[in-house]
Order: sequence, then structure tokens, then C-alpha cells
Amino acid sequence: MNKSLFRSHMIKHKDIQRTLASAMGLSLSRLNAKINQKNGAEFNQQEMAFIKERYGLSAKDMDNIFFAKQVS
Repeated sequence: MNKSLFRSHMIKHKDIQRTLASAMGLSLSRLNAKINQKNGAEFNQQEMAFIKERYGLSAKDMDNIFFAKQVS
């Protein structure tokens, strides 16, 4: 996952982890774990679809965020 690109979309839409977590029905710690891929936490398809809709992401954006091979 490309965390930097994901966060840039959050900032662009004036979102913070707390507001996104609330909108998704997740705890802040669970969202953070998914973003940082801690302890096997990953976004599921429904959550990715929610994020795609919330931020108006294209299929290419989704690939670049969620299916990035190299994360810095």
C-alpha cells in the first residue's frame, strides 16, 4: 500500500484518520492498523469501495494506492 498517496488524498479532501474511521464505522486504531498494514490488517473490498467513492478515485488511483508493490 502506498500510504503517502493515500494520505495525500485524505488531505486533499480535508479528511483526517479520525473522521475517516468514523465514516467507515471503524475505530481509529483499526483504521491506523489497516493503513500501516500491522498484524495482517488490510482494507477489504467494501472498505476500498467506500474510499474510492468518498475521494472520487479512479481505477488507476486505486491501483496506485492499494496495490503498490514498493512503499517508501
